[in-house]
Amino acid sequence: MKLLRYGESGMEKWGVLDAQGQIRTLDDALAHVNGDPLSPDWLSQLQAHDPEKLPLLKAERRIGPCIPRPLNFICIGLNYADHAAETGGKIPREPIIFMKSLSAFCGPYDDIPIPPGSVKTDWEVELGVVIGTKARRINEEQTMEHIAGYCVVNDVSERSYQTERGGQWTKGKGCDNFGPVGPYLVTKDEVPEPQNLHLWTEVDGVRRQDGTTANMIFGVKFLVAYVSQFITLHPGDIIATGTPAGVGMGMKPEPVYLRPGQELRMGVQGLGEQRAMMVGG
Repeated sequence: MKLLRYGESGMEKWGVLDAQGQIRTLDDALAHVNGDPLSPDWLSQLQAHDPEKLPLLKAERRIGPCIPRPLNFICIGLNYADHAAETGGKIPREPIIFMKSLSAFCGPYDDIPIPPGSVKTDWEVELGVVIGTKARRINEEQTMEHIAGYCVVNDVSERSYQTERGGQWTKGKGCDNFGPVGPYLVTKDEVPEPQNLHLWTEVDGVRRQDGTTANMIFGVKFLVAYVSQFITLHPGDIIATGTPAGVGMGMKPEPVYLRPGQELRMGVQGLGEQRAMMVGG
């Protein structure tokens, strides 16, 4: 099942994608669904409805983030060896965890403002893991019980803020709209092997990233269990699992960064595609 949310920012409603790629509204279906959103019971009740029998979304609407605003937007740094190498980073012995500001949380087609004075705004396509049930200090064998599904995440980063301004990476990760999420939350039953997904990025039609989740240093199951040792994960929380090589700061012979007016496209196999315009901040 591919869930999505449509409508103006902060007022989105749930929808579902049918077999023809059309958006069906879930207002009627949700009136008969009980339980906490994204929980296994909530999802199974929704899956009992035939999307082809649900009302079509008749008017074109903004597609927002595929989940409501989370409590925690968690990212994993340097989780692909090729990306660590291109940035000059060492392969971590344990996952690097950092938080993304919720002001960065936005839809997959929303404009991305480049902060005033920024000269090093960069892209990072990532597999996002969405939590379905509360997870606190779980082990790796329990991980799948707590995952609702997967989505595309762009961990947009301002590299000079991140690495040249002192302190933590947070400065370069939390600017407005620096965390597009979606377009779809694809339930875990449709992604039986999250460690074998193609992911890619194009800037103005030029392929920049072209990788696979098979090259993660730490896999999805390990990451969810690991993060839960330090941060209690709640339904709707996102873990962005790292990016493969091909980011702007790693381009040779010189880094390449985003400018206003450029189009950024990225996707993860089976999870849909984001498309955003870079604009002045």
